[in-house]
Parts: sequence; structure tokens; C-alpha cells
Amino acid sequence: MKIKVLYVEDEPFLGRIVKESLESRDFEVRMVSDGQRALPAFEQFRPDICVLDVMLPHKDGYAIATDIRQLNPGLPIIFLTAKTQTEDVLRGFQSGGNDYVRKPFSMEELIARMHNLLQIASNGTPASAPVDKEPIHIGRYVFVPLRYELQLDGHVRKLSHREAELLRILSENRTAVVQRRAILNQIWGDDSFFNSRNLDVYITRLRDYLRDDPAVEILTIKGVGYRFVAE
Repeated sequence: MKIKVLYVEDEPFLGRIVKESLESRDFEVRMVSDGQRALPAFEQFRPDICVLDVMLPHKDGYAIATDIRQLNPGLPIIFLTAKTQTEDVLRGFQSGGNDYVRKPFSMEELIARMHNLLQIASNGTPASAPVDKEPIHIGRYVFVPLRYELQLDGHVRKLSHREAELLRILSENRTAVVQRRAILNQIWGDDSFFNSRNLDVYITRLRDYLRDDPAVEILTIKGVGYRFVAE
């Protein structure tokens, strides 16, 4: 069965090259050139992965990723962009992106990154797949790893795969200091600069999700990693 790719790109020449290259490698590609048409195409096509340009007419890639995250928290999203500033990278991760490829890029790099994200999304990485069958109590919260759920007083928050993995690692090592490098290698596969910035975004998200219980804290140990404090 072919992997379905929603590709949003407004440069016709580049778009045609990428689309044809992906199709020649047995991907099924739906290409959209207008940001306003991306979400309807997503809902109709139901892709396995999204590849989004950032600068698009009518609606940028960040806004599209945010919308997609509301519909499918765990779907892999890759940004393609000429932007190079760190704040642009962080904005991409904050809007829900999983990876960030700068233009110009090689198709081999793009496809390798796509396969890596698809493997993670399908729990294809045994070392990082949630295996806990029982709910984990974290202060007032109940964390259900296999269902990617964080529950509080009857309210359920759906977590993405990496959010669930990060929370599982921290909760299993509560009171101990977990090294940043260990987290990066286990969840992202390497400790590159961009993955490190991505981890910062995920830590901020988890702190926000856990803010309703003051007894639960994710402490930053500068230069080392994190210490998870919870009852």
C-alpha cells in the first residue's frame, strides 16, 4: 500500500520535481499550491504524512500545521523553507512540525526524513514505543501511555507520539536527572541542534499541560537535563 503524502508548495517548478520524484519512489502524492486549500485537501485525502512549504498564498505553513494538529495530533509534518533564523525553526516546531528541511535540499534527505518520521509515528522504533499497559499516576493526573492520553478530573488531553514518549521517560525516572542527550537519542534518534530546540518546545508543552497541579514540576538542570518531580 502506497504512503500518502499531502504536499503543499506554491513554486510550480520545484513542486513538479518533488511530486514526480516522490511518485517514482512509490508514494501517492496530493499537491496543493494554495494554503487556503490545504485543510480541505487534508480532510479529503487523509494523508500519512504532510510536507508543507512555509511561505504560501492566503495561509502559511505554520497555520496549516496548527489546523492539522487539531484534527490529527500524531501525524508527521515536515516543513520545507528557505527561512534560516532560529526563531523561524522554533515557530515551526511550536505550530506542530516534527522536522524542518531547508531549501535547497536533496530528495534523498527529504525521503530519509519522511521515512524516519513515519517509522516513529507507527511505533516502529522499539526503544521509544510506549509499552506501559497500566495508567501512570502523576499527582492529580492520570497518564495512559498506550492511548496517548493525559487525564485530569474527567477531562482528557490527547498527546502526540513524542509528547507521550517524553512524558513516559520523565515519569519513569521521577526524582532522577534525565540527560537531554539521552532523551534526544531515544525519541529523535540524534542530538542535533534542531532536535534539541524541538525538545525545548516539547518540554514547554508538557509544563503547560501539567500546570493545574503545582506539585508536578519539570525542573531544568542547566547543562545536564531534566528532573521530574511528582507525587
